[in-house]
Amino acid sequence: MVALFPLRDATVHDYRADPFPTLVRSWSGRLQSGLDRDTHFGFVVAGPATLRVAAGEFSLAAGMYFAAPGAIQVDGGRGLLVTRLGYAGFFHVGGPIEETGRLRYIDGCSDSLLIPPVMRGDPCLNLLHLPPGTHQTRHTHPSLRVGIVVRGQGECLTESGRVPLRPESCFMIPADEPHCFETRDAPLLIVAYHPDSDWGPTHADHPMINRTVLGIQELHR
Repeated sequence: MVALFPLRDATVHDYRADPFPTLVRSWSGRLQSGLDRDTHFGFVVAGPATLRVAAGEFSLAAGMYFAAPGAIQVDGGRGLLVTRLGYAGFFHVGGPIEETGRLRYIDGCSDSLLIPPVMRGDPCLNLLHLPPGTHQTRHTHPSLRVGIVVRGQGECLTESGRVPLRPESCFMIPADEPHCFETRDAPLLIVAYHPDSDWGPTHADHPMINRTVLGIQELHR
């Protein structure tokens, strides 16, 4: 069943029993969290906000996003924070997001990979854009999805009914839950967290090794 909760809900939504243990929470003003083996994926809805980590302080405006391993503190603004427990990712700050995605997605939608997996199988953060008049094909995902509506409006259709989506709506879709999104007169822009991936670099397949040509004549020493 799709879980819908407001951004200002300070409750921790605990999915640590999931195959990909995850905590979901929002912040409005201040949030502190983190252990050395956790990584936080955040999106700033309203800024400015200041992200404090071991490496220093980083100013974030509305529409910016981050991944931060270890202990963090966020001061100011409002946003969504998704914590992947037991995963050590890279530190990353990006944005602001664009109005549409760069990659084609199903049924005329588009997507951008905001924070890519460090290695194949790792978590990622995405931007999903649905133009007006979208009627997505019913589909599922093999792992949970957490999203926040940035702009626009629409609905998520599930077997239990229609879930209205408005700016600052946050939601969680369980693994293998049949669903689809629909829009009418307005587009819908969503930032979505995926706890796993089937794409990304591996030890045998990454740009450094793929662009390294062996077998040429030895250099004079």
